[in-house]
Amino acid sequence: MKVLITGATGLIGSEITKSCLKKNIQVNYLTTSKSKIKQEKDYQGFYWNPKTQEIDKACFYNVDAIIHLAGATISKRWTSKYKKEIISSRQDSTRLLVNSLKGEVHHIKQIISASAIGIYPDSYTNYYEEDYKIKETHSFLSKVAQIWEAEVDAFSELDVVVSKIRIGLVLSNNGGALKEMLKPVKLGLGAAFGNGNQWQSWIHIKDLSRLFLFVLKFQLSGVYNGVAPNPVTNLELIKSIANQVDAPLFLPNIPKIFMKLVLGEMHTILFESQRVSCKKIEDKSFYFKHHHLQPALHDLIAAKPKISANSSVF
Repeated sequence: MKVLITGATGLIGSEITKSCLKKNIQVNYLTTSKSKIKQEKDYQGFYWNPKTQEIDKACFYNVDAIIHLAGATISKRWTSKYKKEIISSRQDSTRLLVNSLKGEVHHIKQIISASAIGIYPDSYTNYYEEDYKIKETHSFLSKVAQIWEAEVDAFSELDVVVSKIRIGLVLSNNGGALKEMLKPVKLGLGAAFGNGNQWQSWIHIKDLSRLFLFVLKFQLSGVYNGVAPNPVTNLELIKSIANQVDAPLFLPNIPKIFMKLVLGEMHTILFESQRVSCKKIEDKSFYFKHHHLQPALHDLIAAKPKISANSSVF
């Protein structure tokens, strides 16, 4: 089997690529940097530029499925200009893939696209499943996710199975949110955000990679939540991290108004609450190796990082 991965060098893409190669799945990847193009037996790079709609169509040769992760990170201040880039990066990259396949002979049977649980409304009480009807754009992240998912649906017109993974808070020892949360906690400066009661639906990076490959192996169509079975509150998360590194946690919670001054509109990432179910993928017989937070954190914090990656899919 051969897959084409966009965003292959990011935090999630790196882990999926590693898992593919371990399972003897050949990987083609797309990059906007010609200096990052490698040509190895099972790992080959190809140039693309979604902004100018350029792509090396040789990337599709003998490819069975596309894993689509590419999109500008949300971990930068949301100026009006950058918000447009966040959206356009997802629109442009998806449209480039779709338009490049139109009228072409190809063997692609499935696309598995990233999305995010930010598509669900902020709520302390709801327990969101994939069939929840999203009626309106209630936040910027919801708007981004809805636009991205709608763009990916265009693959169905090419007789390609469309799968979407709505990803939660990804925990990894190679970068991402956990690395940033560890910094103040280790200094004894850890604290919950707001009242600390907002739900954090998290997932171990290795389980997320396994979930993508599970959806690939069984060609599962539709939407699946990429979260572990046991979400926690923000306060529980910070306390658990502090417990893992034997750090004190005595500071008052960080008020919302302060983070709004520091981060602007991006502060909503820290305060929105989404308690999300993974029952749908479990009902397909997917098993989470890391289903509770404390042992998942122990596995990550006790292990030494092997690579450095700081990009995020969402």
